[in-house]
Amino acid sequence: MDRLHKFCHDYQLRLLGYVVMPEHVHLVIVPPEDVELGPLVGELKRITARDSQKLLKSSESDLYARLLVPRDGKEKTAVWQRRCFDHNCRTEESVWEKVNYCHNNPVKRGLVRQPAGWKWSSYSYYAASDNVLLEIDIAATE
Repeated sequence: MDRLHKFCHDYQLRLLGYVVMPEHVHLVIVPPEDVELGPLVGELKRITARDSQKLLKSSESDLYARLLVPRDGKEKTAVWQRRCFDHNCRTEESVWEKVNYCHNNPVKRGLVRQPAGWKWSSYSYYAASDNVLLEIDIAATE
């Protein structure tokens, strides 16, 4: 989470919502107007993949072996899918729809009964909980 916070700060991204699921992540972010989002997402994936691989290797977790995939005729480690699925929100209503989707994703998947039960999302920030993992830039929609 610290890495995501630093990344958003370094690239002046405004983070409005997120959820970290067991096998994927959703982010609701607003880049500066003159910045193309695709290359930034690629950079974030590269940084977090490197960190994840290091952590799993050093912990001798059997999860590291599950990252091995065939790519370009060789066996390589892959944390992320090659593609990012983005959606441009053109209205404030659309932004909040995506934030709420993030918060309800663990519920829909049956991982928790209510969004408050999943600590790996921005829900705790919006609920004014004491267990906020990552600050949200609420001013981004104003």
